Amino acid sequence: MIRGTLIAESLRPATDLRVAGLNIVRVRRQDVSNSASDDQPKVWTLLDFEAANQAADEIGRALAESLASDGGWYADFTVGDDRVVVFSNQVFRYRRGDRKGRAEAVEYGRTVGVPEHQLDWGD
Repeated sequence: MIRGTLIAESLRPATDLRVAGLNIVRVRRQDVSNSASDDQPKVWTLLDFEAANQAADEIGRALAESLASDGGWYADFTVGDDRVVVFSNQVFRYRRGDRKGRAEAVEYGRTVGVPEHQLDWGD
């Protein structure tokens, strides 16, 4: 089972994100004024989602096409023993515990403006 979180504010304007079998299981609003960058809103809408494992590639592609390229945004999810980290137009998938794979995703995140303290997805 895929499990992940998407920040609604990270989506490009006019995005219509549709993936068959992608289910939103929880919606919450969170004040992040102490940790948001100057380019990010101070309150985020977090969408926790689930889907069947076989949807992983499609979800990764759809998110990569839907995430804003400015503001240092990413989404992440787990599928089996893998972690998938998605940026605008870029998807990283690595085995959880793979330090090299994680380091590559973190380094890429830095290059697209993700604040250092937000490069904290689980492993």
